[in-house]
Amino acid sequence: MEPMTVGRIAAAVDGVWLNPRENAPAVTAVCTDSRALTPGCLFLPWVGERFDGHDFIDAALEAGAAGCLCARVPEKLRKDKFYIQVPDTRLALKALASAYRDQFQIPVIQITGSVGKTTTKEMVAAVLGAKLKVWKTPENYNNDVGTPLTLLGLTSEHQAAVIETGMNHFGEIEYLTEMVKPDIAVISNIGDAHIEFLGSREGILRAKCEIFSHLKKDGLAVLNGDDALLDTVAEPFRTVRCGKSGHCQAKITEIADRGVEGISCAVVTERDRYPLSIPAPGEHMAYAAAIAVAVGEALGLSREEIARGAASYVPAGSRMRVLRLPGRRVILDDCYNANPQSVAAALEILARTECDNRVAVLGDMGELGAIGNRAHYNMGALASMLGIDLVFAIGSGDRAGKIADGVAQSGGSVLYFPTKEEALPELRRQLGPGAVMLVKASHAMKFGWLVERLQET
Repeated sequence: MEPMTVGRIAAAVDGVWLNPRENAPAVTAVCTDSRALTPGCLFLPWVGERFDGHDFIDAALEAGAAGCLCARVPEKLRKDKFYIQVPDTRLALKALASAYRDQFQIPVIQITGSVGKTTTKEMVAAVLGAKLKVWKTPENYNNDVGTPLTLLGLTSEHQAAVIETGMNHFGEIEYLTEMVKPDIAVISNIGDAHIEFLGSREGILRAKCEIFSHLKKDGLAVLNGDDALLDTVAEPFRTVRCGKSGHCQAKITEIADRGVEGISCAVVTERDRYPLSIPAPGEHMAYAAAIAVAVGEALGLSREEIARGAASYVPAGSRMRVLRLPGRRVILDDCYNANPQSVAAALEILARTECDNRVAVLGDMGELGAIGNRAHYNMGALASMLGIDLVFAIGSGDRAGKIADGVAQSGGSVLYFPTKEEALPELRRQLGPGAVMLVKASHAMKFGWLVERLQET
């Protein structure tokens, strides 16, 4: 973060500086967690359902924060710290991030979608990084706290920003887009994630299209051209569609699947043909690459720069991370999150992988509402149809239990366990020489614990 004076901060958030003084230090960081402060930062007390950060203002200041925003003013004000009173700290953080983002005249790419947001963000950042100094959303900072904190991480050295935004209710993408003000808006796809709150895929489409609410007038929309719902989107902006379909302006061709080694493909545009080698498994990676090509072209990158950037892609976190163990054993760690589309893609990768024994470890998928039972059953049935040798279904009876039913009733082999701890001994036995084991579930299932334990074997 570039230094901001207390006066500028107060003006940006339309707040009242309660104890102004001439020698107040400039701020170079904003923190919302009193346990992880940067010395000299601005502490912003976040108000959640079960906690109120205002209760930790004194502790934050004692730990080194230079001052704070506050909707609830402490009884005593320290003379060596500053206090800015605002009506709502959440809205103040948004206003601060929005004002700060306005300082930077660099291309900003905003990305949303039901599946593959982070993968697309990482691929776009990798491609742009072949030429530009890129700032990108760290980890999963894609909500109403993470997005403004990401924007506040911009500095004068950055030449482009790639911002991932998530949502599970109407209005959330619009709220974030008002801060981001993208030059390029990307929607990776429309799936079933969060359908419990949005009612239907059409509802999800409407919520994702909020990304256009503050796209600049001369901005670019980049869409998955093989997504039937996205094909219904009107084109009030310049639009590039990416995919295999004939109407796509960034067309994917010549996909070669190398299993866990990754894929190669070509992306053809009106301007050029881009042969790409991507060191990550799954044909879905071609879509992230095609989107990155469209963004890279728009920002003036050469063919060589785009190809070099795609080849440098590294998966973020537990997103189809390939872990190689002694004895030709492989774990496909894809347990960051799960929904029907991402599970199907992961199972197809496992099915195409050359090995002695294919094992899928599947758990509960969340936020599916009325389609939950059917979706879990279908995942189990798909695993059986793809010829997966053994499926572990781990979790609740009405979710993972349905996965087990789908496998068994489709003629496959399945073991059901209510908990990770109960499943672990048998998982270790099945991860034998030459085995490839996919681990996939919603983040709430904490299957990362299983991945850690299995790497110890």
